[in-house]
Amino acid sequence: MTIFRSKAPLRIGLAGGGTDVAPYCDLYGGAILNATISMYAYASIEPREDQIIRLVSADRHEQVTLSVNESLEINGQLDLHKGVYNRLVKQFGFKTQGFTLTTFVDAPAGSGLGTSSTLMVAILGAFTEMLSLPLGEYDIAKLAYEIERIDLNMAGGKQDQYAATFGGVNFMEFYDNDKVIVNPLRIRQRYLDELSHNLLLYYTETSRLSSTIIEAQAHNVRQKSEKPIEAMHKLKEQSIMMKEALLKGELDKIGDILDFGWNFKKQMASGITNPFIDQIYEGAKSAGATGGKISGAGGGGFMTFYCPGNTRFAVSEKLKSFGGATRRYEFTTTGLSTWSL
Repeated sequence: MTIFRSKAPLRIGLAGGGTDVAPYCDLYGGAILNATISMYAYASIEPREDQIIRLVSADRHEQVTLSVNESLEINGQLDLHKGVYNRLVKQFGFKTQGFTLTTFVDAPAGSGLGTSSTLMVAILGAFTEMLSLPLGEYDIAKLAYEIERIDLNMAGGKQDQYAATFGGVNFMEFYDNDKVIVNPLRIRQRYLDELSHNLLLYYTETSRLSSTIIEAQAHNVRQKSEKPIEAMHKLKEQSIMMKEALLKGELDKIGDILDFGWNFKKQMASGITNPFIDQIYEGAKSAGATGGKISGAGGGGFMTFYCPGNTRFAVSEKLKSFGGATRRYEFTTTGLSTWSL
């Protein structure tokens, strides 16, 4: 029996975070710089012949067993898995005798590394491999976005689906009518090596529901709240500053660019930071970090800190006092990959 597999990388957002969220990107255009890392979402499909659909989330210890149906009920149990199946039936006329879909993600949900969207891309990738669907990178990313944001009505931005599909370091532009342009950046390997050496990834051991923060952010734009909108304009500027620094190898500027963004990110919506996160941020800076950010929408999850020279060791030691843990990673150059055996 053939097994169909896929994996898609998680990402670190480096600049512009939040400007990919509607209605801001529809009204003003958004820009984000992100990079994929060696942490992944995985999906495997094993065909069956007993009219049973079995969905398994191995990392979350959840599973559901259902009968083959044209539409699976969206009820809070493995909805990402069901959402992909429902769309494939509707859009591509997918018919099955049954299958087992097993997934695993290297980071917990709510961690700010784009886990749910990356998982969506991985699941779509496995089905694309199984059904030989004629989908390119933009097609898969857009389809993943539509299933998550429209079909399942989950609040969020657009960057994660495109980062997971394309992989590498990308400068992304977001416009109205769901127009997205992915600009892959050719950054010298030594600059990337230095960046991964100096950029510390720290898990706060807390998670958050990003949708509540994102909804507050979107509400502020709809209400034309001046301060949050101005903050988003500044974050868009930050993404251009970060692009220039990386391409030119001006890595000593990156901490300051992150710190610039952090000060404006906090103004976008309430809940992005809290006293505990502020304490961690200031603790990292007191130990030698020159700047940092919280991953994703904020409120918890992973944080990144730029630690020039060899300060990463002192910063890592300082962060131990807050609980949590640093995670090793490397930047990756490839996005979604699929195969069968």
